[in-house]
Amino acid sequence: MHKSIKYLEKTMSIAANRLWQIFCWSNHFFPENPSFTPAWSEKPLLKSYEKSKPPLGWPRQTDSLCPRCVPEIRRQIVDGKQDYHVLLNERPGEIKAQIIERDGKILMVKDCPVHGHFEDVLSIDPDFLRHLEDTFPGRDIRAHNDEKLHNHGSSTIRHGRGSVLTIDLTNRCNMMCDPCFMDANQVGFVHELTWEEIKTLLDNAFSIKPRRQMSVQFSGGEPTLSPYFLDAIRYARQLGYDSVQAATNGIEFAKDPEFAAQAAEAGLRYAYLQFDGIGNAANSHRNVGNLFDLKLRAIENLHSNGVEIVLVTTVVNGINNEQVGRVVQFALDNPDKIALVSFQPVSFTGRDEAITEERRKAQRYTLSHLAHDVKAQLNIGEPARDWFPLSFLSTFSDWADLVHGPDAAWGHVACGCHPNCGVGMAIMVDKQTREGVPVTAFINADQFAKDVARINDWARSRWISAAGMALALIRNYDPFRAPTHFRAIDMLKKLDKGLGATGHDYGDVSGKRTMEDIVRRRLDRWNLLFVAGMWFQDLFNYDFRRTEQCIIPYATQEGEISFCAYNTGVGWRNLDQVVRRARTSRDIRRRQESET
Repeated sequence: MHKSIKYLEKTMSIAANRLWQIFCWSNHFFPENPSFTPAWSEKPLLKSYEKSKPPLGWPRQTDSLCPRCVPEIRRQIVDGKQDYHVLLNERPGEIKAQIIERDGKILMVKDCPVHGHFEDVLSIDPDFLRHLEDTFPGRDIRAHNDEKLHNHGSSTIRHGRGSVLTIDLTNRCNMMCDPCFMDANQVGFVHELTWEEIKTLLDNAFSIKPRRQMSVQFSGGEPTLSPYFLDAIRYARQLGYDSVQAATNGIEFAKDPEFAAQAAEAGLRYAYLQFDGIGNAANSHRNVGNLFDLKLRAIENLHSNGVEIVLVTTVVNGINNEQVGRVVQFALDNPDKIALVSFQPVSFTGRDEAITEERRKAQRYTLSHLAHDVKAQLNIGEPARDWFPLSFLSTFSDWADLVHGPDAAWGHVACGCHPNCGVGMAIMVDKQTREGVPVTAFINADQFAKDVARINDWARSRWISAAGMALALIRNYDPFRAPTHFRAIDMLKKLDKGLGATGHDYGDVSGKRTMEDIVRRRLDRWNLLFVAGMWFQDLFNYDFRRTEQCIIPYATQEGEISFCAYNTGVGWRNLDQVVRRARTSRDIRRRQESET
């Protein structure tokens, strides 16, 4: 782009700043409009200052679990020596924990009266964690109309709707991985949902308020092994979910291009693809010799049929953390195919719950490690400037809810998780030149979000709010730090494409979308690559304040359970079979009694 355009845009930014002051001044002459109650909620939209927050900062106290008591209690329930209702009515295994700073690190320390002292690191960079907590905008609307699905004692989800609804179709898998949340192929039985159970879980999810758009993620085991995989995708789309994804190792998609085409035709939008590193050697711990070659084949088969790719990498310190930069670089080199990279710092659960203290300390990997490794390995992103909590985006979801009005059938997807749960950095990538720059390098994101929060609080009309959004963006935009060929109008289009303010047709994303819609959305020269980190808890760093606002609920026959409460915590995954057996036995007894 010619430099004169950059200077022109700088002039526009200065002018937008002055117009913003006038915009604010004029809004102060009128009282804020009251928040409306949308059709997808029985509670009104929240003003920014009405949002609640958990205790943040340090030192602070929270509620946690003893890493030794909980497995003992779980075993007693599984063996039938303890009733599972103890989890609903009491607090077995719960202990207090302190979050403190020591020797330049943030730690969780806790003491069990029976098993003694435990501590673990939460962050190797206090400034990084402080930045995440300072930019947390607050919790979403409190969950309601959810009594039948959110009833799990102290593990109950209490805020928002979540952003990814996970449904395990089967515990069967065609691999034997370590680490594995599910402990697939090792539990001694096959647990596979019937078609009626799948429909019931999706129908139940539709009943919870606020009813927001979510990604419905079919998982496992390996979900593609379920005989109902394609039918489940179709049904989720029929219910109105715009985003359906599969958490997959990609093997079935690599083996059969036609299967990838069938999944895309059914409505699969994203493949959440296990991706541990670049090259077969980096994937050798999965015990499949040519696994990386299979991944490349799966990516090609899926993308050519219209399915977007999310790379998912579990990171273990000292094992594959040197691959972090290479995975991000792979995404930067393939901006036409890779939509998102999701790193998951290892959670010592499942097969790793009995880990030794020495190994745990050596292999612990935090979100702060992730931000610093990306910086060190790629020289991209300043940890305390370019990384934000995932919940930072909820301010923009609030704006979308406002401009879509009270009659919208769904709320916008909202990532309202605790700031210690997940982080992200957005990189604007030129598909033609492969140049990539963090968005927060050329947009003052912190101030931009504060400006948008003011617009939300004023609650003016759709077009006044849209004008305010445009002014807020341009006044916080620095064209000289943006990618060479990037323009402010490109950023406005990106926001509109994601938030749907103007109604412009960028390509349908609903269940009615066609290959033509997919191609239209891909014509965009700019790929907004999101590099995310989602740190799931284990018994050593468990914090119930995080569980309460979980954004990745598991849909089960026993209701919707926080990801961490299901896979770690008290381990509802292990207890699910016990609870269902108890209910089945009770139903049988009742039928027998009624017959006599």
